[in-house]
This record gives sequence, C-alpha cells and structure tokens, in this order.
Amino acid sequence: MGRTLIIAEKPSVAADIAKVVGASEKGAHAWEGNDHVVSWAVGHLLEFVPPEGYDEKLKRWRLADLPILPDDFQLTPTRGASKQLTALKKYLKAKDVDRVINACDAGREGELIFRWVVQLAGADRPVRRLWVSSLTDEAIRGAWRGLRQGAEFDRLGDAARCRSEADWLVGLNATRAMTLLARKGGGRGPLLSVGRVQTPTLAMIVNRDLEIEAFVPESFWQVQATFTHGDMSFVATWFRGSAETRDGTDGPALNTRLQTEEVAQAVADATDGQVGV
Repeated sequence: MGRTLIIAEKPSVAADIAKVVGASEKGAHAWEGNDHVVSWAVGHLLEFVPPEGYDEKLKRWRLADLPILPDDFQLTPTRGASKQLTALKKYLKAKDVDRVINACDAGREGELIFRWVVQLAGADRPVRRLWVSSLTDEAIRGAWRGLRQGAEFDRLGDAARCRSEADWLVGLNATRAMTLLARKGGGRGPLLSVGRVQTPTLAMIVNRDLEIEAFVPESFWQVQATFTHGDMSFVATWFRGSAETRDGTDGPALNTRLQTEEVAQAVADATDGQVGV
C-alpha cells in the first residue's frame, strides 16, 4: 500500500495534522512520514486568468467587447504561489501516493482551494474528505476515523465554483462598463470598482448614511408610572402590545411612544391611582 497525501489549507493546520498521523519529517513543502505526506496550500494558490489571457485585444477596455463571457474559465497561479503549487502537483502525481485527503478548511472556500489544485494537476487519485473545524488532537483523530467520500461534497464544490465565476463575471464586466461610461460622461476617476458583494454592501452603508442625514426629529410622549408593593417600588413605562411580546422575540417590537400629548395624558389619567398586575 502506498502513501496517503493530505492537503491542508494552511501550514499551521498541516503541522497539527502531521503530528496526529505521525509525519514528523519537516520539509520545505510538506511534513513526511512512512505512510503520510502532509502538505498545504497558502489560501488560494490559483485564480482565474484575466481577460487578456483569453484574447490579447481584451487588454484594452472597450464597451464594444462587453460582456466578456469565457466558455471555460482558465486558472493561473496567484502571485508567489508557484513553488508550493509545483510541490503539490508533484505529490499528486507521485507513484507512491495512492490516496488523497482533502483537509482544507471545512467550508465552501476550502473545497474550492483543494479542487482547483487537483484540477490543475490533472490528478485522478481517490479523494476522501477530512471535515474538521476544531484543530485539537482529539478532534482531528475523530474526523480521521470518520473520513468521508470526496464526492459527498460535490455540490459544495459546485457552489464554490459558481461563487468564484460570478465574482469574476459581475466584478470584471461591471467595473469595466461603469468606468468606461463614467469616462464617456466626462468623469476623470481612474476606476469605478463594482463587485458582487462590495457594491450592495456599499449601497447599504450609503443609504443608511442618507437616512441619518435626512433625519427630522419628531416629538413624542411616554407614560411612566411608579408602582409600589410593600416597601418596594419601581418605575415602569407604558407600551402598546401584550406582556407576552415585551421582549420583542415572539411578536412585533414594543411601542412606548405616543404621538400626541392628549393621548398620553388620557393613558396617565386612566391608570393614576389604580391597582395593576
């Protein structure tokens, strides 16, 4: 039986796993033992190639070329990732490696990081998934005993690919379009960055800031009463609603504000000197 290659997402995680599986020899790109090789990514080792990687003419920004929609998204190493990526490809192709374990972070991005590396390497070894969030020795051993089939996470991998492709399509095309339209309209800014997440988030912040700027103070009245029981007393505030919804968890938010003094006074007059529960 050959060795098992374990790929973690970070060097520190690889070290924790190596300790558990007995891979004690530390190398430049992996921990190694008789039965295991524990290597790592450094976050995303790969990214999509820029538009000019598909067609040199796309290096120049033109509205006529939009939208840019690749038939197949191609990958390229991220800056500074080439050495570790080369090492992973070597391990994935090694003749003495007959099983691969995906030990990247338990989530969508961890799944994508691993799958992109395997895709680029053209590896076809059977894949199992080490799904663990806690990195204590006990948690790693428990997850190791419960290794799952890599195919169980195909849908998670698909979701990760969709997210990454959507980021590229929306961010790149919309950024080029908005920047070019702004320049066409006389704008002088170098770039109008648009993103799938950043733009709606920025819109939420701007809208909230505009609401604050447009805020107009309004007068309101509240009715408070002092309750006594024996030698104890406390102040309570009148509110609309029932006692069952007073914490706001099982019903609408409580409303203690009255819009007119007359209504507030009527509430006060109706409760003054009365006995309450």
